[in-house]
Amino acid sequence: MINTKVTYCGVEFKNPIVTASGTFGFGMEYNQFVPLEEYGGFGAKGLTRQERAGNPPPRIAETPSGILNSVGLQNPGVEYFAQSIMPILSEYDTNVIANMSGNTIEEYCEMAEILSDTDVAMIEMNISCPNVKHGGLAFGTDPHVVNELTREVKKHCKKPLVVKLSPNVTSVTEIAKAAEDGGADGLSLINTLLGMKIDIHTRRPILKNNTGGLSGPAVKPVAIRMVHEVYEAVKLPIIGMGGVMSGEDVIEFMLAGASLVALGTGLFVKPDLILSVKEDIEKYMNQHNINDINEIIGAAVMN
Repeated sequence: MINTKVTYCGVEFKNPIVTASGTFGFGMEYNQFVPLEEYGGFGAKGLTRQERAGNPPPRIAETPSGILNSVGLQNPGVEYFAQSIMPILSEYDTNVIANMSGNTIEEYCEMAEILSDTDVAMIEMNISCPNVKHGGLAFGTDPHVVNELTREVKKHCKKPLVVKLSPNVTSVTEIAKAAEDGGADGLSLINTLLGMKIDIHTRRPILKNNTGGLSGPAVKPVAIRMVHEVYEAVKLPIIGMGGVMSGEDVIEFMLAGASLVALGTGLFVKPDLILSVKEDIEKYMNQHNINDINEIIGAAVMN
């Protein structure tokens, strides 16, 4: 018998596989392919204080080994999720990770209070959002703002608070330390890399919003490097993500320091990806005589 259970921020996951927010809807959309119970947990679609229609199309563009997205956080709002969606999700035997985005610290705090009164296992805070009170710069690019935001939200959050880090920064470890000092319970990374694609015939960007977030296999080496750097820099547990397409990718992220690993863009290619990923992990553990999946977290040997 092998153990694939992982405890993250005090919450037990039956296996280390979760999903990246924004790639899995609210879970029920994928239930026709694979039962939600196959996952240790899943990240629900990003929520905002009020309902949002998202950006105008086109807002998805394919790229070599990935996609660009500029969906713009289309969602029904945090209150609708709490009242109408979460009661349905709570019936499934898996952990729900709520994801929230805000334009002000006050919005984040309000959402944390609302989500804390639901059955979500934990709350993931997306800090790649424009801080409207500070010139529109993303919260996640300034360590002082990250520290202040985390500290304030933590006061209103009754569930474990996971801060989702942006890769579009000079030093991801500096941001990670700021979140840790602010009281975060865990970290997740990476969010998408900022990119652009131009139509050579019209000479205009493909995306209506000009730029978008790059995800998929192309970003995995960047994600692995950042996960390992953060693992070495802080004591918080990590959810790793970015281009996961196989069980081998999951193992690589865990060796780099991730306790949980999220599937994202890969689910668009193969909606039942979780099944082969779990098989790959079990084969790896048997091949290397590993009885407990926790043994490999951060076990990569650096030169």
